[in-house]
Amino acid sequence: MLRRFDTPYMADWFAISLRWVVLVGLIASLGLGQQLELSSVWPLGLMILWNLGMTALAGLNIRMNYHRRINMTIDLLLSGAFYFVQGGVSGPAFWAGLLPILTGSVYFELWGATLSAIIFSAFVLIIGVQSEENLSLSFFVAAILSLLGIIFGFIGRRLIGTMRKNRALWVDAEEKKRAIQNERMRAIYELTSTLSSTLSYKRVLDSALDMSAAALNPDIEESVSDPLVGAVMLFNAGKLRVGSARRFTQADMRVTFDAAEGILKRALDEGDPITFKDIGYDPELGKVVALRNCTSGYCFPLRSGFNVYGVLLFAHPEPDYFNADRIKLLDIIGRQSVIAIQNARLYQDLVEEKERMAEVYEEARKKLARDLHDGPTQSVAAMAMRLNITKRMLSKDVKAASDEVTKLEELAHRTTKEIRHMLFTLRPLILESQGLAAAIQAMADKMMETYSQKVVVDIEERATQQLEMGKQGVIFYIVEEAVNNARKHASAETIAVKLRQVDTGVVLLEIIDNGVGFDVQSVTQNYDKRSSSSLGMVNLRERAELVNGYFQIESKPKKGTKIQVYIPLTEEAADRLHHARRK
Repeated sequence: MLRRFDTPYMADWFAISLRWVVLVGLIASLGLGQQLELSSVWPLGLMILWNLGMTALAGLNIRMNYHRRINMTIDLLLSGAFYFVQGGVSGPAFWAGLLPILTGSVYFELWGATLSAIIFSAFVLIIGVQSEENLSLSFFVAAILSLLGIIFGFIGRRLIGTMRKNRALWVDAEEKKRAIQNERMRAIYELTSTLSSTLSYKRVLDSALDMSAAALNPDIEESVSDPLVGAVMLFNAGKLRVGSARRFTQADMRVTFDAAEGILKRALDEGDPITFKDIGYDPELGKVVALRNCTSGYCFPLRSGFNVYGVLLFAHPEPDYFNADRIKLLDIIGRQSVIAIQNARLYQDLVEEKERMAEVYEEARKKLARDLHDGPTQSVAAMAMRLNITKRMLSKDVKAASDEVTKLEELAHRTTKEIRHMLFTLRPLILESQGLAAAIQAMADKMMETYSQKVVVDIEERATQQLEMGKQGVIFYIVEEAVNNARKHASAETIAVKLRQVDTGVVLLEIIDNGVGFDVQSVTQNYDKRSSSSLGMVNLRERAELVNGYFQIESKPKKGTKIQVYIPLTEEAADRLHHARRK
């Protein structure tokens, strides 16, 4: 019965190799004695076929039941047959008994080699006694074989002992390697679980570094003493800043990077992980004290699609620390970190958007309250006062009272128009039914009707056709906010609203007035004081961000104001627009 094993037995290969050596020697002996005749070499052919079979089984890691006993027995039988047909001690292959001795020494050490030697020596003596020729020579050969059995038995014991020791070391190494792999897989699993269970930026970054160190050095004692340096750097305000780090000094934690040259730029430009040497000579990373003793490093760019979040950086004093296994492991951790950071960023954006929307709604309520106070409320109060005056005038001057009633009617009509304009801006139904161009034109008409403010509208139809309804609503409120600000603060004679396509996938919204203008920098600085002008600019900028747009404003005192909002229609256009903005 045959059995398959996972690992080869070195004893089998050693026995096969020795058998080939003896077989070659026997062939050489026959050749020198010119006795290579088929009738006398058939046992040698069987030996060769037997060894070929054993070689095939060893190559397949297959063994028979009682594999060693069968090998030694077959070698004894075939060697004895070969010795007999070659003429015994007088033949050229009288030393054929060495083959089973060697096989016995490999498989059974001292007792195997001794037993094989005794059996073959007895066979030699029996053949010698029966032939009654060269009896003394037969005794001599038997004695030599017995001595060789003892010698090769001791050598076999030493050899097999060494092989067993090496095998034990190999097994221990394999078990340790397997344990390390299991520990690394456990670390990766824990990393994945931890990263997927938290939406906290700080916890994500700390977990990525801690789990990376644990995966690279599963041994706790080695992990504590290992001088591995790690850091996660994220973009903030156009610069790479250290979000979390291991073995960085306090000064290192405050260092920022432009990622404009060296290792960081290369990793971000190529978009693939890189390994590197000589960190101390890097123009940007060379500023980090913790990296100056490191001779090798690994940098993984944290990016997903067009979004670039930062880099995952590791460094070590050993030149060849980042081998193929460690790089493969860090690649897995890096990809998991990207997903976790992306989720944390989306969650953070959602929280910020929620807070911002609450501020927008609060500001909208305050704006509505201000508009009601400055417009309809004042008008209604004025009407109440004039009604009181008219009531008194009816008994004294009827004609004057009639004129006052006429003025009251005009005031009521104007108040009604203001209220209708406010209702229109709160929810322009025409936007849903007829589209953006019609809504902006209706707003311009109401501006003229209500406030006598001239608003010129120039909108390309092909530009509005490419805009989703949600974006159209945001654009309408940007126009309404900008036009209202210009009417209130700019004292402009004309306000122009333009919307056109300026590039593939990009439309440009412009609101231009010829009013008094203002100092943009000064108004921006007054945001902390919550001036009405600065809040108007903030509202415009935030609404532009809702459509992933790029907002800019140009204004100078007495030279009017130009507001521009570049609005991307596709993700590719958005990436192109904001990439050009960063440059």
